[in-house]
Amino acid sequence: MIPAVTPRPRTGGDAVLEALEREGVDVIFGYPGGTIMPFYDALYGHPMRHILVRHEAGAAFAAGGYARTSGRVGVCCATSGPGATNLVTGLVDAMMDSIPVVAITANVRMALMGTDGFQEADVCAITQCTTKASILITDPGQLYTKVREAFALARSGRPGPVLVDIPTDVLKAPYVPEQHPPRKVNDVKPVATQESIKAAADAIRNSHRPVAIAGGGAREPRAVKAFRELCALLGLPHTTTICGLGASDPNDVHGLGMLGMHGTKASNLTVHTADVVLAFGMRFDDRVTGRPDRFAKGATIVHNDIDLSEFNKIIPTDIMLHGDSADTIKALIAELKTGHIPRFDDWAVQAKALGGPLPSDESKDGHLSATDFLDQLVASMPSKSIVSTDVGQHQMWTAQRFKPNTPRDFCTSAGLGSMGFGFPAAIGACFANPGRPVFAICGDGGFQMTMPELATVKRYQVPVKIVLIDNRNLGMVRQWQELFYDERYSATNLSDNPDFGTIASAYDIEAFRISGPEDAPSVLAAFLAYSGPALLHVSCYPDELVWPMIPAGGVVEDLMESRT
Repeated sequence: MIPAVTPRPRTGGDAVLEALEREGVDVIFGYPGGTIMPFYDALYGHPMRHILVRHEAGAAFAAGGYARTSGRVGVCCATSGPGATNLVTGLVDAMMDSIPVVAITANVRMALMGTDGFQEADVCAITQCTTKASILITDPGQLYTKVREAFALARSGRPGPVLVDIPTDVLKAPYVPEQHPPRKVNDVKPVATQESIKAAADAIRNSHRPVAIAGGGAREPRAVKAFRELCALLGLPHTTTICGLGASDPNDVHGLGMLGMHGTKASNLTVHTADVVLAFGMRFDDRVTGRPDRFAKGATIVHNDIDLSEFNKIIPTDIMLHGDSADTIKALIAELKTGHIPRFDDWAVQAKALGGPLPSDESKDGHLSATDFLDQLVASMPSKSIVSTDVGQHQMWTAQRFKPNTPRDFCTSAGLGSMGFGFPAAIGACFANPGRPVFAICGDGGFQMTMPELATVKRYQVPVKIVLIDNRNLGMVRQWQELFYDERYSATNLSDNPDFGTIASAYDIEAFRISGPEDAPSVLAAFLAYSGPALLHVSCYPDELVWPMIPAGGVVEDLMESRT
């Protein structure tokens, strides 16, 4: 006779799980440990999917990739001490780029807090300045409510990461049903005043050389639609920051490409010579402005952002449009339609002519040029592809070439520039977008930081296509050493890289290799035709540089297009 199974008593871990269910969470990226075991016990047999990564940093980056490419909140979890601190880089990345992520960590039991107990870390203090909020829950009766409030906060206003830390004894405590509904998080979006909207419309009507810029704050679908409508209405030359890539209609002939240090020549010169700059949802990052006192110095700056702290932080604002980008642009369009609607097609043609084709280094001694290969890759990608990049030269080359249909189709660590991001973020993108092609374009340096996530790809058969640009160098650092440090190449040589194809094969992941220009077309075609997860190892010329380039802290006049 088989003995009856006694039902497991419900605990605080179940309350957390219920809150996640109510928030519509379908995937959690995490790694278990001692203090978070009560939550994992609640997960046992539950239909909510847990993805076991091989490092907590991978969990945070995957949650970020999930959120960036779906618009939904990404979720990661980790145990106390090193588990929680390993999430920090991914949380900073989400904070810098305004990405909604909720991280759930466990801590030592309350009696041990403050005693330097085993694997104790004050993760709320550590993450206080790297998240929108860090919430410590010590009352089991508040678990359901506080976790749900964390999601509301992550989504509200300017999105961002929220950390919830729970002592293990609170997770073990008997389940307490919902006592009160979650406190309503104030998500009343600011609205730009009609006076400021009218001033912006008047500035446009009185201008001769206006240009529009879309930043990360304009990547929400409603804002993208409005931005494209405004540009089409006026025949407006326009550009984007790296976070805003995809806001511009890829078929709009007046689109100038990316702005900034490695942006197109046309974008940078157009902004430099503009008399009105319409900046939507951007924060005037130093990689975009260079020297702030020389940025668009002859232009009236019309700045829109949802975050009041961004105005006059770096670039003085002439007309402040404090509000949600979608609502602000729609209001501006409505105001323009009440009177004369100017057209700037002739100026847009002139703006486009300020640039030219992207400069690139030539391949040498039979080596493959990374830019030549990326041109082939981008031209061959299936429709509706999502691209995630790591950080460095390949990131800039890809951002210059890939034309995403929407901002959610391009995923990169922009503000923080964290190496190791691209591969796990692509894994998150696969879970957020089942059925869509997802490419992780990585460098040989960054890929090795999170390479163990190959085990995650193997276990779950994640259909990610990994494109490894191997130039046997920390390429971007080497580029700066060549151009600005008299070719003193310190700690950037990666000539002893492993055989990445062999490593992929060890995880039962199909591997392809391109060794030279003659291999590229056929091997690329085979790689793209393969139906499962695969790695393409692309051996490239090691000395190729990213052009154009405006040196850090420089001005448009310093723009470089070659070594000489």
